[in-house]
Amino acid sequence: MKNASSTKEPPPLSISTDKVCYVIVKAREFDVKAAVTDPGDSSNASDDAMVSVLEDHGDDPVGYELRAAISAMNEDEQIDLVALAWLGRGDGSIDEWDELRSEATRAHNQRTASYLLGIPLLADYLEEGLSQFGRSCEDFEMGHL
Repeated sequence: MKNASSTKEPPPLSISTDKVCYVIVKAREFDVKAAVTDPGDSSNASDDAMVSVLEDHGDDPVGYELRAAISAMNEDEQIDLVALAWLGRGDGSIDEWDELRSEATRAHNQRTASYLLGIPLLADYLEEGLSQFGRSCEDFEMGHL
């Protein structure tokens, strides 16, 4: 006999898979950034084996792109993104999606992008949350990487 939850359709998402995948790809780019090792360095990046592109500078374009993309989302999309991160982190199960989403709704504010960028392993959590909905970024990544 099959488990009832395995045959049940996942709840609907207010955010498209492509938008979540874009955030995942950008979050992975953002996460690889290391602490700035020489903030006063004025040498040419090519002289330093391009190490500076992997450093987390305050004016990092990847951070700007990610913040702008999240800020441009409507409130429901932002709420789903937060709830997906929580789901992927293990704060609840797919069967508890309504509760996770309700909590994300209560916690929603104008700092969603900053909050999400402060979560270590954000890309992994979003990817895991998305997989619990039976969705994947495989096709998205093939077309964008």
